[in-house]
Amino acid sequence: MRQVRTAFRPYPSPVRARLLALALAGAGLIAAGPALAAPDGKVRVGLMLPYTGNYASLSKAISNGFKLYVAENGGKLGGREVEYFSVDDESDPAKATENASKLIKEDKVDVLVGTVHSGVALEMARVAREHKVLLIDPNAGADELTGSLCHPTFFRTSFSLWQPAYAMGKVVAGKGHKRVVTLTWKYAGGQQSVDGFKEGFEQGGGKVIKELSLPFPGVEFRPFLTELASLKPDAVFVFFAGAGAAKFVKDYAASGLKKSIPLYASGFLTDGTLPAMGEAGSGVLTTLHYADGLDNRKDTAFRSAYARSYGQQPDVYAVQGYDTAQLYQAGLAAAGGNASRQEVIIKAMEAAKIDSPRGPFTLSKAHNPVQDIYLRQVEGGRNKVIATPIKALADPARGCKM
Repeated sequence: MRQVRTAFRPYPSPVRARLLALALAGAGLIAAGPALAAPDGKVRVGLMLPYTGNYASLSKAISNGFKLYVAENGGKLGGREVEYFSVDDESDPAKATENASKLIKEDKVDVLVGTVHSGVALEMARVAREHKVLLIDPNAGADELTGSLCHPTFFRTSFSLWQPAYAMGKVVAGKGHKRVVTLTWKYAGGQQSVDGFKEGFEQGGGKVIKELSLPFPGVEFRPFLTELASLKPDAVFVFFAGAGAAKFVKDYAASGLKKSIPLYASGFLTDGTLPAMGEAGSGVLTTLHYADGLDNRKDTAFRSAYARSYGQQPDVYAVQGYDTAQLYQAGLAAAGGNASRQEVIIKAMEAAKIDSPRGPFTLSKAHNPVQDIYLRQVEGGRNKVIATPIKALADPARGCKM
């Protein structure tokens, strides 16, 4: 299985590209829309993820999870060997169109896999729709992707931002908190997470008294911690991920607020970040569709295999990458390994029941996971499951017309 990293090699010259296209066209191997790869050829997977910057560790876990599933299947998907084409999207929406277009037009990928940053994912989805290429989202949770912008060729194996945040709103209200302040980065992902939390919390009788935000990916939290101290809410809800999440939790503890104002969050705050935040993270409660200590055979086998392959324990991002490969396998197998049979692949993916380490899940009509949401507490360097506040939670998919 050969890996080609498109982000670090030159693409073919225009002349070479035209000659190659003419040769393939003469052989009847290309047409408008998705590449018509021969069933006995390699399946071409385009990984478009932020391999550098704040989300680099998340992307590595997603890639590791995807490749672990492929390795468990003899290096194949749908009976075909896998060839990878990778590009660093740098969490930059301005570069998303160019990056996705290169993978589709020049590398002729059969499927796009990406990304982490919701703003980049929105642009990827637009490009994929234009070119009628299958796109599987292993992380980005923008509500629109399976809401108003839902599309037959777009699938998500992770979550909508609404799902874990809404569940945490229910949890916080259930604990009797009445006045909450929220804090997040000022971008779509952060705001949608806050909106989901607010919906669940206010349904339970609580009130969000103030919404605070700072530019992404800023980590100067001191002014906000000072304001939190002066507002004296019953609790704080935040949305952060990656390196910024670790710094926030450490700063929150150092400020002394951890002792007086309970901190709650969607699980991205503590997934993949616990080693960096250390003891500061102890006791923090989060909600997510994965947790440490789940009692199912699939998770036990997955964690063991991941540790053997990569020398560390997996997190939710690794699970999402693994399930992305599982979902595409379900579609490609139904099509006999022929990636050009897109309608067959889509129908099989829509009907799939994924035996995930998170627990089995299906997809909604909008192609978003219908899944259990767990309440986790940081204990001994783990996100330990302590309850399942909502089972089989489906995203409302507001605006989806499929």
